[in-house]
Amino acid sequence: MTSRRLLSVAVVALLAAGCGIPTQSGPHAIAANHVPFDLLKPQPPTTTTTQPNPSSLVPVQIFFLTSSQKLQAVERVVMSPAPVTSVLTALLAGPTSAETAGGTTTAIPNDVTVLSAVAQGSVVTVNFNAAFGQITGTSTELAVSQVVATVAVQNGLGTGVSFEIEGQPTSVPISSGAQVPGPVYLLQFLGTAH
Repeated sequence: MTSRRLLSVAVVALLAAGCGIPTQSGPHAIAANHVPFDLLKPQPPTTTTTQPNPSSLVPVQIFFLTSSQKLQAVERVVMSPAPVTSVLTALLAGPTSAETAGGTTTAIPNDVTVLSAVAQGSVVTVNFNAAFGQITGTSTELAVSQVVATVAVQNGLGTGVSFEIEGQPTSVPISSGAQVPGPVYLLQFLGTAH
């Protein structure tokens, strides 16, 4: 029995010795043909910056104004899924310098921000900061038409838009000049479409 035990211990010791990591007194060169995984091929450094995955970006349409103050669709790219808030934020960023040079404008000042956009059935309630309430004259109707067209194209042409300023419901003008408490629809602005 003890000879069997000694034989088992000897086999285990030999196996353990064969699996050990060899030790050396210092570093030494490894032949190129023994270097694994193409480690000798020079590789450019990799970066770890995070860029949006192109497949997670989607095109959307937003509406600016032509030089004759008609609605004009312009394409933008936003993160998918494209919630109405993101689409409206793209609208509020305004036309690019190239678009401006081509005569594209907006009636929405650059200090306007969207606080929220909540869909309930076929109506989207858009809540803007106080700067939206500072828009005056015909610019108000044009700004409202830009928002309504952008929301309707995103959510369906029958979508109504209710406006809030700092969480308080507000009436807005339609193309006839009448003030409407909301919701308002794209059909009420077709005279300004292009």
